[in-house]
Amino acid sequence: MPGTNLTREEARTRAALLHVDAYEIELDLSTAAEGGTFRSTTVVRFTAGTSGASSFIDLVAPAVREVTLNGVALDPAEVFADSRIALPDLAAENELRVVADCAYSSSGEGLHRFVDPVDQQTYLYTQFEVPDARRVFASFEQPDLKATFQFTVAAPTGWKVISNEVSPEPEKGAAEGTEVHRFPATPRISTYITALIAGPYHGVFSEYVSPDGEQRVPLGVYCRPSLAQYLDADHIFDVTRQGFDYFQDKFDFAYPFSKYDQLFVPEFNAGAMENAGAVTIRDQYVFRSKVTDAAYEGRATTILHELAHMWFGDLVTMEWWNDLWLNESFATFAETVCQAEAEGTRWPNIWTTFANQMKTWAYRQDQLPSTHPIMAEINDLEDVQVNFDGITYAKGASVLKQLVAYVGQDAFFAGVQAYFKRHAWGNTRLSDLLTALELTSGRDLKAWSKAWLETAGINILRPELEVGADGVITSFAVRQEAPALPAGARGEAVLRPHRIAIGLYELEGDALKRVERIELDIEAAELTEVPQLVGRDRPAVVLLNDDDLSYAKIRLDPFSLANVTSHIADFAESLPRALCWAAAWDMTRDGEMATRDYLELVLHGVGRESDIGVVQSLQRQAKLAIELYAAPEWRPTGRAQWADAAEQLLRASDPSSDHQLAWARAFAASASTEEHLALLTGLLDGSVEIDGLAVDTELRWALLERLSATGVADEASVMEELERDPTAAGEAHAATCRAARPTEAAKAAAWASVVEAETLTNTVQEAVIGGFVQTEQADLLAPYTAKYFAAIKGVFEERSHEMGQQIIVGLYPTIQVSQETLDATDAWLDANAPAPALRRMVVECRSGVERALRAQAADRAAAKK
Repeated sequence: MPGTNLTREEARTRAALLHVDAYEIELDLSTAAEGGTFRSTTVVRFTAGTSGASSFIDLVAPAVREVTLNGVALDPAEVFADSRIALPDLAAENELRVVADCAYSSSGEGLHRFVDPVDQQTYLYTQFEVPDARRVFASFEQPDLKATFQFTVAAPTGWKVISNEVSPEPEKGAAEGTEVHRFPATPRISTYITALIAGPYHGVFSEYVSPDGEQRVPLGVYCRPSLAQYLDADHIFDVTRQGFDYFQDKFDFAYPFSKYDQLFVPEFNAGAMENAGAVTIRDQYVFRSKVTDAAYEGRATTILHELAHMWFGDLVTMEWWNDLWLNESFATFAETVCQAEAEGTRWPNIWTTFANQMKTWAYRQDQLPSTHPIMAEINDLEDVQVNFDGITYAKGASVLKQLVAYVGQDAFFAGVQAYFKRHAWGNTRLSDLLTALELTSGRDLKAWSKAWLETAGINILRPELEVGADGVITSFAVRQEAPALPAGARGEAVLRPHRIAIGLYELEGDALKRVERIELDIEAAELTEVPQLVGRDRPAVVLLNDDDLSYAKIRLDPFSLANVTSHIADFAESLPRALCWAAAWDMTRDGEMATRDYLELVLHGVGRESDIGVVQSLQRQAKLAIELYAAPEWRPTGRAQWADAAEQLLRASDPSSDHQLAWARAFAASASTEEHLALLTGLLDGSVEIDGLAVDTELRWALLERLSATGVADEASVMEELERDPTAAGEAHAATCRAARPTEAAKAAAWASVVEAETLTNTVQEAVIGGFVQTEQADLLAPYTAKYFAAIKGVFEERSHEMGQQIIVGLYPTIQVSQETLDATDAWLDANAPAPALRRMVVECRSGVERALRAQAADRAAAKK
């Protein structure tokens, strides 16, 4: 990472000096099948505010062949260093030409190259966020230096080549077996949302027609041919069209690009990327096997998130990365409100998923030592690369939801409409959005911004009520707490204003139903009286922040908690259930509820939980609680209870249902007794069948991974399964199985392949790490704690960001929950003075061990009561 950083001050200085007009980029990908490098030629035209000034352009390349500035040849050996090309003695108007040999990547950064083991064909795609366009062409790599981009690409004959503009008819290339693709110039956009995808991809095509018939946008969906049989393009188009209708109506601004392609690409590091008009999406979203409806909901969420970015992020872009939340928080909010409200939506209860998953992510992130304001202080590129987190996405979206409740949805979207019209094709700061919202809402948002966007930390809301002997409420207030920020976090905890609803629930027959709802403002104070509830009978459950309007952890009073424990599955609606489940999980993580009590609550209600997304979240959380938060002496009991329950619920689920599949996976992940493992073996070899359960490709791998981790399956079993599934996904699963085996040799081989060698692709490296770390193998993995601390500084300095982060976070000794692990971490931090980005990764991991120790103590204490 040395030499590839860029500070905010450097970016400001460059932006003050330069105005970039246009790029013309020629790429020769004709020898992509051979790998190695490709020829990149960049011509960029720009002006300088001060003649004679100096600046630089960014480039990450093995070799620079030519640098010509305003007709003068510069010696690459003199001007190219540390991923920058020095530009001396600039004129008022400048033309720069750079010819370089750039490298294909296997890390998912820059121009990623993948060879499909099914057809042995080569597939390429770019991923440029945050600073990786410079791996493909010379560029002023910062979001506020927008320009037009015109790509010309030489590629093998017959390849599809897709970029931000409509694909042209190819011309015959100069070399035999090649074609040239000359794309039109783009509108003014930032470097990081340009894109190029090339290879023998399979494509399906349609169009979006606006309700009035006036607008037609070409639509494309692509994947590799080996996945074409699984590509449900019609479903993807349906979700996309819903998004077009909803966003264009709410934003009052027509889709700003010439076409909209969605490309499912291999070995993608993120969920997706909002390249203008050419969105790349991880191809795990092309489902090879049966998945639950929650997976389709998640894919739709991703599709809508990227589509929202076409306006918020691509049309209007943040000036610098400290306003990254303007992109990601808005897109996260927009994806959810669209799914909730769009005509014909399949997921009208998406706010339940948001409360159960996104909010949980945000609450976790906001309690780490690295917590930061939504509007984060981003000093350089290394800062932003670790800032794609639960605060930037989920907390920001939660706060936007609260802002909508505060100003009203109509006023909110009216402000957004004015914002787009005023700043189209430009760059903005937070103040630009707030100004637009203030004008349309009539509210002064400066205090709101200060409290919510410019401070860190989370609040807790607790009900305080007194009830007379006759069961009538005599006093009611909401107490707000601002827990101290974790040690090392910057800033101070603050009390905030909240717009919340309070729901009152009663048991009516077999259902808990809301009988009254009060919406009110909670003051930025410790106590807010609620006189509206005085004088009424105490309900079965009082639920603060009902409808999940605000961003705050909630607690239940003892009477309500007792009823929720007995009747959590009886809520008539999914959202209040999700809020109560989330509160219980948060209490467990905070050590306010013992793990054994949390498990009892889950086992009491999960079998009747209808929302499959909530079920799958509870499955993950229950397993995590047992493995990390349970007192070690009780953990075997908890494991047995959970595995037995998973088997029972698997057998009791309706045949072929989503719940049956979810419980099959949960059981496969938890099985450990001889009887349980025999059932897994029987399901895998076909000697045992469960009515309606399709043991298809992905489920087979899930069974085999557990059998490998428990020592039942050997290398021959892995090879046999790989022969059944000789795909890239199969190869990754096989790598996980091998690394999961409970032997010293397996662990040593996995460690060497990830840490000591640099030959794995990003996907295979991730798979090996996933297999290596097994919570039940803590004793076997204990010697790797010292090896980890000996290796990570070199990993950070020598690997790319994505590859390094996988190792640093994935191999931290999280499962070694002990004071010794904390001490070893502290000693390393003290001795190595790590760079801020590396420190953040390690400190976040340390925080998880510290939290687990507290939770284990709480669980142990509960056993003594």
